[in-house]
Amino acid sequence: MNDPKASLGQVRERIDSIDRQIQELISERANWAQEVAKVKGEGLSAIDYYRPEREAHVLRMVVDRNQGPLSDAEMVRLFREIMSSCLAQEEPLKIGFLGPEGTFSEQAVRKHFGHAAYGLPLGSIEEVFQEVAAGNADFGVVPVENSGQGMIQVTLDMFLTSDARICGEVELRVHQCLLALTDDLSKIKRVYSHPQSLQQCKTWLRLNLPDVECVAVASNAEAARQARQSGDAAAIAGETAGRVYGLKTVAGAIEDRADNTTRFLVIGRSLFPPSGNDRTSILVTVNDKPGALYHVLNPFAVRDISLNRIESRPAHTGKWKYAFFIDISGHIADEPLQAALKEIEPVAEQVRVLGSYPVALP
Repeated sequence: MNDPKASLGQVRERIDSIDRQIQELISERANWAQEVAKVKGEGLSAIDYYRPEREAHVLRMVVDRNQGPLSDAEMVRLFREIMSSCLAQEEPLKIGFLGPEGTFSEQAVRKHFGHAAYGLPLGSIEEVFQEVAAGNADFGVVPVENSGQGMIQVTLDMFLTSDARICGEVELRVHQCLLALTDDLSKIKRVYSHPQSLQQCKTWLRLNLPDVECVAVASNAEAARQARQSGDAAAIAGETAGRVYGLKTVAGAIEDRADNTTRFLVIGRSLFPPSGNDRTSILVTVNDKPGALYHVLNPFAVRDISLNRIESRPAHTGKWKYAFFIDISGHIADEPLQAALKEIEPVAEQVRVLGSYPVALP
């Protein structure tokens, strides 16, 4: 592949030739994407063309073909952007997320939908659900779980009253930074951040800023916005928020866990077909009686269906009633999963499928 005797000029000439081929192929792909729109018919919006199961299948093939030197994650990112731009030729998808600009939720939007999608920053997780339900956003992206701090309870509770469907998931490696106008730690008297981020960095804060006041705010981007208003304040947020709000990175990667990762859910209004590697989330409400949870879980065990996660929350339908959020390997279209759910229905007060969706890619 490489000629050791090639001059720098020859190498650059070859790169230019490859770039021309890449550009021609991207244009050809965009033209074929337009053909898909013609086949599906006139008068449709971007959400009618978006197929998460198809995208997941394409990106898994990208990973299977990848032989380096770029990582799987980098190859997936490049192809995601190509697909995002092709989809947005007529009209971009509108994606609601916990704003303002610069949050980790926005990073999750870009990782999953690419930069051609239109990001709609909202003031709360509740608003994301509301805007999706109203049709003002095609999809929403909400945090649901952190590898160190556990579940985001407000997200789970929204599913108790919302008809939103889970259409996808995103795993985002989260690096927390201390951002401020000053780069002198001794001048910092207050640190703003989202409560989850303060918890993720509590050991670092105790060792490096033991006497500062920690102030919880609605989002990390809001923390950065407040920190830029005072020379003795700082924020814990991502580097993106620092660039958006003009703050210096005083310290980077201050999270206590090296594997600090947040899982986000993509919410929409529809269920989608299987992608070949899927997860199903269900909501089961049971009465407070002996063996209730056993009768819910046993039908999966006898069919060798893996349960990825189970979380309980008060059901809000009566005292001592609980709702169980269960993540299951497989798609709702799978016959063993359908049989298990049918067996559960007589012993549960409520069984609701929240969504079947592709497992997160790198």
